[in-house]
Amino acid sequence: MRPVSSWGRLSALPHDVVELSDRSRIAAELAKRRPGIAYGMGRSYGDACLNPEGTLWRTAGLDRFIAFDEASGRLRCEAGATLREIQDVFLPRGWGLPVLPGTRFVTVGGAIANDVHGKNHHETGTFGDHVVSFTLQRTDGEQIASGPGERPDWFAATVGGLGLTGVIVEAELQLRRVPGPWLDTETIAYSGLDAFFQLSDESHPAWEHAVSWIDCTWGEAVRGLFLRARPAADQQRTWRGRELAMPLVPPLSLVNRLTLKPLNRLYWMLNQRQLGRRVEHYVPFLFPLDAIADWNRMYGPKGFYQYQCVVPRESGPAAVREMLTAIARSGEGSVLAVLKTFGERSPQGLLSFPMPGVTLALDFHNHPGLEALFERLDAIVAQAGGRLYPAKDARMPRALFEATYPRLGEFIKYRDPGISSAMSRRLMGS
Repeated sequence: MRPVSSWGRLSALPHDVVELSDRSRIAAELAKRRPGIAYGMGRSYGDACLNPEGTLWRTAGLDRFIAFDEASGRLRCEAGATLREIQDVFLPRGWGLPVLPGTRFVTVGGAIANDVHGKNHHETGTFGDHVVSFTLQRTDGEQIASGPGERPDWFAATVGGLGLTGVIVEAELQLRRVPGPWLDTETIAYSGLDAFFQLSDESHPAWEHAVSWIDCTWGEAVRGLFLRARPAADQQRTWRGRELAMPLVPPLSLVNRLTLKPLNRLYWMLNQRQLGRRVEHYVPFLFPLDAIADWNRMYGPKGFYQYQCVVPRESGPAAVREMLTAIARSGEGSVLAVLKTFGERSPQGLLSFPMPGVTLALDFHNHPGLEALFERLDAIVAQAGGRLYPAKDARMPRALFEATYPRLGEFIKYRDPGISSAMSRRLMGS
């Protein structure tokens, strides 16, 4: 038994960690200790990848590339391969992943289980839209091969299924042709939510990637930086990434009521020099926080919550205004507040998070009294017809989950009884 945390660092409770490295032996390993849950890089913010006092099947050792078709861009790999490894190997060969979330340090299995999305959802959808097939190992010994055209019911249950249908052993992904690692980018300062929605509408489909940082301390008057990008071809440039690190855990969160406004103001001022057009490497644009190793330590020994919701477009502007007002009045907030829109396409999974609309994500350092704000935000999201992102969640009430994921009843019958997580027990009872 050893202590294990997720990215939010809200706990470090004992787990029986079983390292998986040979895919031919996974069935035998799963049969030895149950219930358990697969654990990749631990980048889920909450408790989806945790199983305190129980088993974790760690998949990082399942990181091999099995086959690649240079003509079609089809890649077959083990589930523990990371998105960073795929990009590093295949981007120089003219191929890349169509969907990349906010960090490269995610396994293929984790990307499927959470049906992750990126800054280009309006263009490419979610990760599950580009999964050709996968092999799922059940704890009773059954192995299931599934894809959109082969046992599609199992595909829909597993994509976005939070690892609860079995352990993904390997997957086949459809990569896409890319001209290189460079992006034509533009950063625009704006004021007001109306300006944000106008910029979002103008950016689709001319710009593949679109996202906005906002200063959440301004309430509904919001000021922000709108960032958009599209592939840039034939750029003869060199790039060397610089990685900083948060070397230790401070005794108190560096983001708190005293520092919140000054830090947001500093971020705004520092980025004023970045306004306008420029060519930029894809890594700092798509993964800005990856440049700071262990950045999650900045929230101190008690960790942090991320609150990410999506609300439909028709109710989105009013709901976002109401949420930002509630956050500003509470004195809480985030330096890393993100606002972006989702496209019209529906996701593959029964429990996939995205829906057509607008998504807001903020980090909050963990301290007493925060739940009252969360309850207020929950009420706004529910009334607007939205929902919360399970990959980022650590405290969503079960009633809210059941009310906002209408296909939960369909999903339950595909659950593996030998798999359980802290999240599944909190939201589904087992």
